[in-house]
Amino acid sequence: MSRKRALIADTFCLTKRRRCAADSVTDGAADIRSSLQYLMTMFSRKLFNDSLPPVVLKHQLYSLHNDKTSVDKQVNELRENGELLMFQLGFDSEAFALVFAEDYRTKVLQGEAGRETLGTVEKFLAKLIPGCSDLSFNKEKMLKEFLFTDPEITQLVKSGVLTVRDAGSWWLSIPNSGKFIKYFIKGRKAVLGVVKKSKYGEILKTELEGRRTTSQVKFQMKYHIHDIMGAELVECIQTTSGTLLRYVDGNVN
Repeated sequence: MSRKRALIADTFCLTKRRRCAADSVTDGAADIRSSLQYLMTMFSRKLFNDSLPPVVLKHQLYSLHNDKTSVDKQVNELRENGELLMFQLGFDSEAFALVFAEDYRTKVLQGEAGRETLGTVEKFLAKLIPGCSDLSFNKEKMLKEFLFTDPEITQLVKSGVLTVRDAGSWWLSIPNSGKFIKYFIKGRKAVLGVVKKSKYGEILKTELEGRRTTSQVKFQMKYHIHDIMGAELVECIQTTSGTLLRYVDGNVN
């Protein structure tokens, strides 16, 4: 695509700059659920020896749905209904992981099989999954509402379902998710690098999808494309040739 053509497309683009739901669908709880299932098909279970549940970043949904507020509302509804769990990943205050509750339960119990912490973890899951939408828990809630003892809280941290947030509070966590975060960040940097190094710092989405990945990219290319689009790390411009992704100067990744 010529520079002139790209600039014309940019001038007449009616969508908000840096926001683009190129494959947008009608918003609603059922549609959000379907979008989650679609994105989870791109999650590479084999990378983690099938020890992790499929993980999607909430902002990846923004690449599929135009109405960000509606996405957040429907995600919260699924959380309150006990279908979906959300986790703060730590590498970015705006990065929230989404996992279906039953997938989480299955993988956590699979990892706990035969361990002395199994009973405590089962008790925690029984409290959590029916409809707890908390991202973190303070000591008062753990002791008085969930009825855990200090030694049991220690077991939950040891098992990986909780991580320390600060003194007397804990984040809900995905056990063994450290490798996922490492691969995700490296892949994001690599894919953004491809966009930046393209002519004029822009590339058609379809062309990027077809690029051969490097060793830094462990997930499917589409998984990372939905990430950089939803996180607004690229500008999305609709053209007659398809969606053009343009690198945004000043990205810190």
